[in-house]
This record gives sequence, structure tokens and C-alpha cells, in this order.
Amino acid sequence: MTLLPADLISTGTPAGVGLGQKPSLYLKPGDVIELGIEGLGRQRQIAIACSL
Repeated sequence: MTLLPADLISTGTPAGVGLGQKPSLYLKPGDVIELGIEGLGRQRQIAIACSL
């Protein structure tokens, strides 16, 4: 499979985050999500509101 710019890899939610918090925590518009993999690079996303 070839990944292209802007492709997302959804791996689910690990235990201990979001719903498991008291009170529950969820992403909201303006939240910043950053991740990195040594040797591959870093990624930074900003959550936005979306109506479906």
C-alpha cells in the first residue's frame, strides 16, 4: 500500500485516554496533536470543528 500526503492511519484509542478519564476528555477545536517517530519525522495536527 502506498501512503500519500494527508493519509491517516487510525490505530484506535489505547487504554487510559479520553473516555477512561474522569471526567472524560475529548479533542476540541484548537487542540494540537503532535507525534514523531525517530528516523521518520514529526507530525503536527490542529483539531477543527466538523459537522457531518
